[in-house]
Amino acid sequence: MAPRRREVVWAQRARQAVDDALAYIADRSPQSASQLATRILEQADSLVTFSERGRIVPEVGDPTLGELLIDPFRLMYEVSEGEVQIVGFLHQRQIFSPGDKRSRPIR
Repeated sequence: MAPRRREVVWAQRARQAVDDALAYIADRSPQSASQLATRILEQADSLVTFSERGRIVPEVGDPTLGELLIDPFRLMYEVSEGEVQIVGFLHQRQIFSPGDKRSRPIR
């Protein structure tokens, strides 16, 4: 049986977080930013057919909210019937809060 296919959709908040991270890294190393961008897009695209492959976001505990680790970042996504929505992108030292526009650093 073929894997179920879902459309991957980016929330504006997640897209902006990726852009911000890449801009910050590009100031120091354009090559590193390019490599990270490629890894982010590859991981996000993999969710088309393998949307259940990530782990559950530990601080939320909701089985529909998963994450992929793209060292040193976390790509959070929500799985529904027909799509996977990328809902967050943050450093691994931050805590994800889906109802809050801000993420808090881990202390």
